[in-house]
Amino acid sequence: MKLADFLILLCAAFSMYAWGTGSTAFAFSKYALLHGSYWTLLTGLFVHANAVHLAGNMVFLYVFGHSLEDEVGELRTLLVFLTGGILSFILSIPFYPDANMVGASAAIFALMAAVLIIRRPGFSRHFMSPLGPLALLYFILNIIAIQDGEKSNVAYISHVMGFIVGLGFGARWNKEWKKSILYTLILLGAYVVFFYYMKERLGL
Repeated sequence: MKLADFLILLCAAFSMYAWGTGSTAFAFSKYALLHGSYWTLLTGLFVHANAVHLAGNMVFLYVFGHSLEDEVGELRTLLVFLTGGILSFILSIPFYPDANMVGASAAIFALMAAVLIIRRPGFSRHFMSPLGPLALLYFILNIIAIQDGEKSNVAYISHVMGFIVGLGFGARWNKEWKKSILYTLILLGAYVVFFYYMKERLGL
């Protein structure tokens, strides 16, 4: 079993237990941290608010978790996941001081960012993969949501923090990370141009 699959099972197990018992003991919060519930830094990553939240995150965890694991191995992938998630929880306290934070979103954003730049640049099947542009697009959408002051239960700032953590790991493991980002930007631009071209052709 791959690490990403094991993490998905943990998320499902913790979430279903929390839903079944109605317990909030696994959720991370400023209150929990200050009152000695340090384990919530870990358990909060695996509990999700509802089935939709869980399903959406698990799709991205499967795709990006497997992709990063293939590139750098299980231990490094786990390091990115845990570091991105835990640091994002802690650094998010000033922005969400009264919130119970749950979900692997920030940890997954760390995986996404690492995948974005860990792959070596070059015209290969890895370069042509849409994962890099997809990761970058989601990052941009979160930045836009923050700037627009969008009010919801989604911790956009935490996502951005996780993404930044993932960039740090990726840059450390790929000395040509600037080229990887450049190629990803070019590919994303090509996708955008193609999308609008097809939109005009189809009259949408």
